[in-house]
Formats: sequence, structure tokens, C-alpha cells
Amino acid sequence: MTNERRVLVHPDKSSLAGAVAARFITKLLDILDDQELAHIVLTGGTMGAAVLEAVAASPARTTIDWSRVHVWWGDERWVASGDADRNDAQADAALLDDLDLDERNVHRFPAADAGLDLDEAAVRYAAELAEWAAPGLEHPVFDITFLGVGPDGHIASLFPHRSGIGVTDRTVIAVRNSPKPPPERLSLTRPVLNASQRVWFVLAGADKASALGLALAGASRDEVPVAGIKGRRRTVFFVDQDAAAEVPEELIARDY
Repeated sequence: MTNERRVLVHPDKSSLAGAVAARFITKLLDILDDQELAHIVLTGGTMGAAVLEAVAASPARTTIDWSRVHVWWGDERWVASGDADRNDAQADAALLDDLDLDERNVHRFPAADAGLDLDEAAVRYAAELAEWAAPGLEHPVFDITFLGVGPDGHIASLFPHRSGIGVTDRTVIAVRNSPKPPPERLSLTRPVLNASQRVWFVLAGADKASALGLALAGASRDEVPVAGIKGRRRTVFFVDQDAAAEVPEELIARDY
């Protein structure tokens, strides 16, 4: 078992999405060979959606018993259900609508039109996490957690120089005055993300190069939140050539 960080570089966004999708299907098959259920955390953004679209386009996706897969999200925008800005709406359009999943296996953050305020919504999602908690924990141990990385180094809705990245006494937080719109959000906390067996970062574009370089150089999690996230078994940065511009050559892996 190993938990070192690896950087895998792909020529462009398209090949990046396809490669991650193929690895995801293969790894999910392995996980389901070893255990009854798999818990997966999805992310939003351009590359998050692109990976899911590539999964949808792959004939190999039919080899997965999706009834044994539970889907969660690392964060969500506090907007109405079905709003195109929601991460779950993007995931629905990219893949989930095609899978005909049992809605009991799809664990969505509450929406702004659910009759809850933001703090109540955080408590509600924390309760749902607790329903599926691993022994001794308040949440599932996620088998694969997908995360994007912002140009400022934020992950989920944990932003630089904000208190969220340092919260350890809750599994879900309400985020207000986000530096990135919309201003109100919900997010898993760092301990929950770090309990994941595997964390797969997927990032592309030259605007991500500085954050990635700083994270791998040992920047503080308060300055660059991505630096504070690491899976139990494996942490992989799947990146394109542009995002890898500031990664030292010795940190680039030649294979998975």
C-alpha cells in the first residue's frame, strides 16, 4: 500500500478526460470485485464534466454494476434544484441520467429551494453521510474522490485564507461570501476528503500550473488548499501539458 503523490501528464484536455475515464472504469471494476459497494465523490467544473462525458461514451461502462455504486459530491452551489450551475445537474447531463441509478444511491446536497437555510442544509448532508458511515467515523470512506483545482488552489469549496480548510469538527460546512460565485455553497471538509482511499485531481490549463506547482513544492494548505489533501492509498494528479508547466520533472510519473 502506498500513498505517495503522482503526476500523470496528458497531451491535451480531450486525451486527459478519456484517460481518466478509462482508469475510473477499470478501478471501479476492481473495487467492486473486492467489496459489495463503492462510494464515489464527484466534482464539478469543465474537466469534471468532461470525464463523466467520456465515461458515458465508453462501451466499457456497461461492465459496471452501477446499482452497487453510491455517488456523492465534494461541494455544491447553493442554487435551486436543477439549476445548470449545480454540480449535480452537470453530472446528470454528462452521465448519471444515462445510468438509470436508484436515487437512493445518488446523494445530492440539498438545494436552495428545499425549504432549508444554508446551515440546516449542511446539517442535513452531514446526517446523510452519517447514515452511510464507516465504523468509527461520521462518513463513508470514499473509494475514489474526484477533485478539481481552482487557479487559486481551492478544492471543493475550501478556499485560500478562509477558515473552511481548517475545520476539523464537522463533516460539512456552509460557505458564505465565496470568492468565486455563487457566494453561498456547501462543502465537505478536509478530514472527510483525506479519509478517501484514493484522491484523483483532474486539472487542465495554464491557469492551474502555479497552484499545482506550489502544492507539490510544499505550500501551506491555508495558502494553497490543494496542498492539504491526500488520499489514504493513492493521490494522483491527472493533468494536461499546460497545467504541468511548473511540475518538477522528477515528480512526473511514467505510469499509474
